Amino acid sequence: MNFTLTLFYIFSFILISSSIVVVSTRNMVHAVMFLVLAFLNAAALFVLLGAEFLAMLLIVVYVGAIAVLFLFVVMMLNIDIEIKEEVNRKRPILILIGAVMFCEIFLITKFSTIKHYETKMLYPIQMEIHNTKAIGNILYTDFMLPFQLAGAVLFVAMIGAIVLTLKDETRFIRKQKISNQVMRNKANSLSIIKVKIGEGIDL
Repeated sequence: MNFTLTLFYIFSFILISSSIVVVSTRNMVHAVMFLVLAFLNAAALFVLLGAEFLAMLLIVVYVGAIAVLFLFVVMMLNIDIEIKEEVNRKRPILILIGAVMFCEIFLITKFSTIKHYETKMLYPIQMEIHNTKAIGNILYTDFMLPFQLAGAVLFVAMIGAIVLTLKDETRFIRKQKISNQVMRNKANSLSIIKVKIGEGIDL
């Protein structure tokens, strides 16, 4: 067993372990921290595969932005009690779904009849081209339309998030009409009402 294969097993074990902790822990802050650990080990696996650009992209985007955002949201919002109540109420359904998925994976891996054919590379590897350039060439030539569609979907999601966070504050704004204030006098502003004992008034 060479050194690269040993690193692969180590990073894979830490990745799987941290992923299990993410979905099983009750502390949301710990879940986010183990999610960051899972992303870092996934980036290390990309480095072992020779895809340094994807590794750095995973660290910058997911660890540097999304995971930190999750951490701030969890620390600022008190959602621990609500999540615990929701999980406790739906625990039987979650256990049933997990058992069904585990049985499906076991049956597929145990009784799979899929034949493994020899795969050929669609694009020959050129040693003078780095993986960043190769990804760019494939992404903006053969997969140009899916790439643009993915950008459109993300843009729509961003617009939807902005719309959901907007509040109609015009209902709470009290406006004054200068003409009505100028026309007011004691005749139309004051009224003396004699209320009988035990009775109210109609406004």
